[in-house]
Amino acid sequence: MTMTDRGLLALARHEGIVPAPYLDVKRVWTFGVGHTVAAGAPDPARMLRGMPVDLDAGVREALRLFQVDLARYEAEVLRAVTGPLAPHEFDALVSFHYNTGAIARAALTRYLNAGDRAGAGAAFMNWVRPASLRTRREAERELFRHGRYPEGPIPIWAADADGRVDFSRPVRRLGATEALALLRPAPVVEPAQQVASAALPLGFLAALLASVTAAFSRS
Repeated sequence: MTMTDRGLLALARHEGIVPAPYLDVKRVWTFGVGHTVAAGAPDPARMLRGMPVDLDAGVREALRLFQVDLARYEAEVLRAVTGPLAPHEFDALVSFHYNTGAIARAALTRYLNAGDRAGAGAAFMNWVRPASLRTRREAERELFRHGRYPEGPIPIWAADADGRVDFSRPVRRLGATEALALLRPAPVVEPAQQVASAALPLGFLAALLASVTAAFSRS
């Protein structure tokens, strides 16, 4: 089971994108869409500081790393939860775990595994420190309970060489279509496949010409 497209967009909106190393509220070096060294390499503390010269390339790298990290969090949610999940419930739990890392020990998981979905929904609000997380927890709770996905663009924030993020105004906003094109790129057709496809009409004409030539030869 993996996150839905709407779940991916909701999680990216909650996190935002910072295509440079920055210090989060707990003074942990972070990069991109909430990536820290706890999720694996690369270590943001060792990355080149400051915004990338090519912003588009920086955003692509941030989203690539986001997908690598996400696979781990999805797998951990599936290991922790013993019963079936609706897609919107899974999306809410992965968003919660991506932010807290607590799916294996959270009360909401115990409630859920006991079959108490109402208790699980309410227990999202046990995780609201710092207080700035309250809005996110409320959104995750609503998604879990009712399948209501938050809407809006994904903000891209700038960070300076000291790891300070300027939250006064995003340097850019990604719409849903653009973000999904980066997160779910269309498969690339290999040149050999293109050549083979282009050669099909020629092969048909060659066979037709051979048949006509053979018919004239017999007459």
